[in-house]
Amino acid sequence: MRFRPCIDIHKGKVKQIVGGTLTDKGAQENFSTEKSAAKFAAMYQKDNLPGGHIIMLGPGNEEQARAALQAYPGGMQIGGGINADKAYAFIEQGASHVIVTSYVFKDGRINYDNLERLKRAVGAPFLVLDLSCRQRGGTYFVVTDRWQNFTDFEITQENLEALAGHCTEFLIHGVDVEGKQQGIQDDLVEKLGRWATIPTTYAGGARSIADLERVKQLGDGCIDLTIGSALDIFGGDLPYKEVVAWHKEQSESIT
Repeated sequence: MRFRPCIDIHKGKVKQIVGGTLTDKGAQENFSTEKSAAKFAAMYQKDNLPGGHIIMLGPGNEEQARAALQAYPGGMQIGGGINADKAYAFIEQGASHVIVTSYVFKDGRINYDNLERLKRAVGAPFLVLDLSCRQRGGTYFVVTDRWQNFTDFEITQENLEALAGHCTEFLIHGVDVEGKQQGIQDDLVEKLGRWATIPTTYAGGARSIADLERVKQLGDGCIDLTIGSALDIFGGDLPYKEVVAWHKEQSESIT
C-alpha cells in the first residue's frame, strides 16, 4: 500500500473542494493558495512520492497542470477533461498516465468507442479509469460531469474485472465523503480490496494516520490512499511529514 499525493487545480489555483459541489459558478472550497502546482509537484518528487494525480477542475487550468508535470516528469498522472485528442500530448509533456471519466462514461453508460479511441491514442498501459462513485440504493455507481450525474455503471466485482483489461489502474473517489474529513467509506474500500485486480487508489474522507492503517487493513494492503484536505499543506491538521514518514515505512517493509 502507498500514499498517493494530489494536486487539484480550479480556476488556475491549487485548491481543495468538497466533493459534488463543483458547478460552472464555483465550488465549496476547503482550501485555496497562491502557491503554484509546480511547487507541490516538486515537493512530491523530493519526497519520492510517485503515482499521485493532478486533476484539472474545469477550464483554465492547463498552464498550471503542464508546469506541474514538468516539475515532476513521469511522476504524476493527470485528469480533467481528457479525451482521445488531448491524451497523448499530456504524456509527451511529462504525465505518467492520463485519467479519464466523462469521455468514457457518456450519457450515463460506457462508451466503448471512446474507450478504444483512448487506447489507440496512448495505450492501455498509460490509461487510468476514474470510477469515482456515489451511493444510491445501498450500492455505488460511477458519477460523471463533475460528479453530478449518475451512470448505470455499478461498482461490482464483475464490472471491475471487465474494465481491468482496458486500463492499467483505477482511481476511485468516494464522492459522498470527499473533502469532508469525516472518515473513509469502509464498505467501499473493503469491496475494492476484494474485487480490484489492478492497482487501485481510493480517495475520500481520510483525515489521520489511523485512516491510512484502516485502508491498509480493509483493502488487504492492495488499495492505495490519497489524502487531500486533511493535510496541513492544504490547510488541515494532519502533518504532511507524518504521512510521508508512514509511506516510507511501508516502502521499506516491502523491500
